[in-house]
Formats: sequence, structure tokens, C-alpha cells
Amino acid sequence: MGHIKELAGKEGLFTGGHRLCAGCGIPVVVRQFLAVTEHPVIVAAGTGCLQVASAIYPYTAWRTGFIHSAFANTASTISGVEAAYKALKRKGLTDKEFHFIAIAGDGGTYDIGLQALSGMLERGHRVVYICNDNEGYMNTGVQASSATPLGADTTTTPVGARSKGKERERKDIIGIVLAHNVPYVAQVSPAHWHDLTSKAKKALKTEGPSFINSLTPCPRGWRSETHISMELCRLAVDTCYWPLFEVEEGVWRLNYRPRIKRPLADYLRTQARFKHLFLPENKDILENLQASVDRQWEQILKLCDGN
Repeated sequence: MGHIKELAGKEGLFTGGHRLCAGCGIPVVVRQFLAVTEHPVIVAAGTGCLQVASAIYPYTAWRTGFIHSAFANTASTISGVEAAYKALKRKGLTDKEFHFIAIAGDGGTYDIGLQALSGMLERGHRVVYICNDNEGYMNTGVQASSATPLGADTTTTPVGARSKGKERERKDIIGIVLAHNVPYVAQVSPAHWHDLTSKAKKALKTEGPSFINSLTPCPRGWRSETHISMELCRLAVDTCYWPLFEVEEGVWRLNYRPRIKRPLADYLRTQARFKHLFLPENKDILENLQASVDRQWEQILKLCDGN
């Protein structure tokens, strides 16, 4: 209880009055993360839902330093800022401490921004990179990204006579990031606020790059009811579609184990992008999705054995 009182008493660094959609998970993630910062914050965000809805000149929802970067180079932009800060510090021109945070969606992380992210991780910049993963290019019309799940109905993988939705499973971005041997990586859900803020604190104190992947509901793209976004996040965790874990210096740790592992269908049927999967002719896709979740969950349990 003390933790939530402490967070509630802090001035919000991301204000109301922005233009993000009702039910959007992005402002929840951003507010929770910024609530645990201890130093002045510099945020870089690429073009996307967050940027276009929170920083339209002459208005801004940010009480931090904020840089709008191009879609593809959020990680490069914040890397340059962090490198410039280190240079100033070496020259004795500043003794202040700052947090450097990059925020991008799955399109700007898994796909078009992957090269910039890889460079930032490889060079070892002290930056926290947050991916708001809403599983598609929502800002430009709900196109599929490599984070979009198998079978999802999007504008570029439309369901019809010749298509049953996206044909490939989502990319393993956590595995790609871990291949860079970074000190801290975690997966979070905004419905589990204590877990998210605890991991945010660890990431902010990490010497070197850290990566946080957050499930971020998009009622427009998921075709879900706006008032159930946090319930969707809970279902994603309780079905083990979106496990909560962290990898600290190579050591995997499971942060939440559902008392009852719910069937994936409980999560999928809340979103109209998957409604076609419940037709008899698409039973195989639904079974493949469940099998994939079960397989990945077992792999994570083995990696986190005893932790």
C-alpha cells in the first residue's frame, strides 16, 4: 500500500488532455513508468500513436524533455543524446543525473526500427527502451506488423475467401534483444502495475541498455470494447499468452504464475480481430495458437527453473 501511495502523490510527468483513444493502453504504461523516475527525464519517441496524440504543436502532454524522432530511428536519437550527455559530463560541464528513455510501438521496434535498436544495444548506451506492443501499425490504419499474432485480421491480412488472417507467428523480439547480451530485459502488463513499476525501477538503475516490452491494448485495432482494456491484459497473462518475466544479467526470473492457466480462447474471443477463428473451418488455427502458447510457456518455465 505504501508503494501506491508514494506513486499517487508524485506529480504526473504525462498529463491528461492528450488525444489518445479511449481504452488505449499507451498512457497507462507511460504514466506508470514515469512515476518511478528519480531524475530529470529525456524521452525520445518516434512518429506513431503516442507522438501524434501527445505532442501536436503548440500543445504537449509532456512535463519532461521530449524529442520527436523519425519512425525508424528512436533508438539512434536517444543514443546521440545520451552520448552527448556523457561527453559534457567528462568535460565537467554538468554534474546532473538524467534518465534517457526511448518509447516506440511494435512497428518502430520489431520492424522499421530494429536496426537502430540493435545498434543502441550493441554500443551499450544507458537507455531504457520501452516497446508499447499493440501488435500492429495502428497509427496508419491497422496494418500487420511482425508482432501481429497468427490468424489476426488486419487491413493487410484481411479475412476473406482467400485468407484466414495473418499467416505467420509473431517475431520473438525478446530473443533478439537477449542476443545482444544486455543487462536487463523484461516483459510487463499495465494491469499488473506493481510488477511494471518494480521493473521500471530496475531498468532505470541499470548500467547499460535495458529493454521493456509491454502489452498495450488498442481497442481500434483489436476491435475490443474500450472499457475492458485492463481486463484484456489480465487475460493475456492468465492464459500465458503474455508471461511476466525478467532477465537480469542472463538469469531468467518468472514474476507471475497463474493459479489456473486459462485457455487462450478466453482471451481471443474478446477481440473481433480473432472472431473468424471460432468458425469450425478455422479450428486448426485456434489449436495451433494454443499449442504455440503452451510450448513457449513450457520453455519459459524451464529457463526460469528455480528463479
